[in-house]
Amino acid sequence: MRTIVKRVSDFQVNGAGDDPAWLTTEWLPMVPVGGSSTYTSRAKVLYSDSGLYFLVDNEDAQLTCSDLPDFGDLFAEDVVEVFLWPYEAHPVYFEYEISPLNAELPIMVTNHQGSFYGWLPWHYDGPRCTRHATWIREGEKKPMAAVQGWRTEFFIPFALFTGLGKNPPTPGSTWRGNIYRIDYDGDKPAQWAWCPDTGGNFHLFEKFGVLEFAE
Repeated sequence: MRTIVKRVSDFQVNGAGDDPAWLTTEWLPMVPVGGSSTYTSRAKVLYSDSGLYFLVDNEDAQLTCSDLPDFGDLFAEDVVEVFLWPYEAHPVYFEYEISPLNAELPIMVTNHQGSFYGWLPWHYDGPRCTRHATWIREGEKKPMAAVQGWRTEFFIPFALFTGLGKNPPTPGSTWRGNIYRIDYDGDKPAQWAWCPDTGGNFHLFEKFGVLEFAE
């Protein structure tokens, strides 16, 4: 799986994804890779001189989540996850999770032959901080609310990848990555992925898709 990531000027995120910059790129469909659900998900990706922008749109009927704080176990509830692997020479990649209620979990993951663990960022402030927001369609932004869907829009600065190599990316260069969603409305979690080659194993980083940075 491969996509071209178009270059734009920096803009503000509000969760709705209504900045004109998003009109410059197409939606990427996300494929069911686990569980059973009739919901759909789709995503967009852009980049600027300072970082990467993501917009993920999700059909849903209920926000199956609680008031977990930032850096909590967001993956245990409804969540969107992004994985970014800038430098393929080392098995170290970045994972970003965000809940419908806008709680975030940014971690660096070291993965050696399937044995992995996440590390929280140090001096996570100023230009190293993400910018993130969520938007709810036809419902309230609260735990277990009935809705028709939700969106998340976030910016991940290249400053957060300092020391990983191939950072910041140059036009024509590539990073590996993937975009996921987990939903807990049913008896078993339903899962979607932009690059379905990994199946339900989100940390199968050797099978991540390719992000090619445009001129």
